Amino acid sequence: MLPMNLIILIIITVCLLMISVSLMISKKKINDRMKLSPFECGFTPSSSPRLPFSIQFFMISIVFLIFDIEISIILPLITSFQVCNKPAWILTVSIFMIILILGILYEWHQTLLNWNM
Repeated sequence: MLPMNLIILIIITVCLLMISVSLMISKKKINDRMKLSPFECGFTPSSSPRLPFSIQFFMISIVFLIFDIEISIILPLITSFQVCNKPAWILTVSIFMIILILGILYEWHQTLLNWNM
């Protein structure tokens, strides 16, 4: 059995050796400027790489997201019609539909549904 001091020394030596080999292998060349640029094809960029974001696409995605959430809420309500209390079910669905209609009227009033900007 090796003494504890010798085991610790071996572990530290192996760790330092691995770190130094890793640093030597991973050195990047400073003069390789084209590879460090965002465009590696060799052309210099003529315009900004970031294009302006269209708010219309964002609004369409939000409308579809809201539509998907509505469908995921309405479908279980339809299937639960057979087993639920009828007046409570009608009240729940009516309140939900009123909230949806008020939301779309608010979007329409704020001209958020105008796609011809």
